[in-house]
Amino acid sequence: MFNKLFGKKEVKKEETVVAPVTGKIVPIEEVPDPTFAQKMMGDGIAIEPSEGLVVSPVDGEIVQFFHTKHAIGIKSETGAEILIHVGLETVSMNGEGFEGYVNVGDKVKAGDKLLSFDIDLIKEKASSTITPIVITNGDEVESLDKRAASEAVKGETSLLQLKMK
Repeated sequence: MFNKLFGKKEVKKEETVVAPVTGKIVPIEEVPDPTFAQKMMGDGIAIEPSEGLVVSPVDGEIVQFFHTKHAIGIKSETGAEILIHVGLETVSMNGEGFEGYVNVGDKVKAGDKLLSFDIDLIKEKASSTITPIVITNGDEVESLDKRAASEAVKGETSLLQLKMK
């Protein structure tokens, strides 16, 4: 009882990761880039976006936002570290076609707008629009269950169910 009164906060261990973008769900193993397909950065899932808006997949904090605005890292309330990488070979665009709405250190809620991107420009200047969503600290994850769905709606569709150690 006193713990509740005096701030001994219960640490959340389980979490649902919702889709950060709207589009077609693709298994991570089918991403046409070995770094993601072979899970070198971690396990996860990917989405072929149908619109150019990324929202937060969890409640957490922005821990990384690449200066090129093509990738963003979020640490969730459970401690999961989630990388959202918009497109493949998009780092070479140097931020062209991307606009960010958050900064490192910002607290976000699932569904909050993080960044927008120009799908047509990515199709023109990069190798793919496919967007991997990767758990980069897999050593701290007890279980990762992928949800079976073919289409994702940003901020709504459950993609991953995580249980942290």
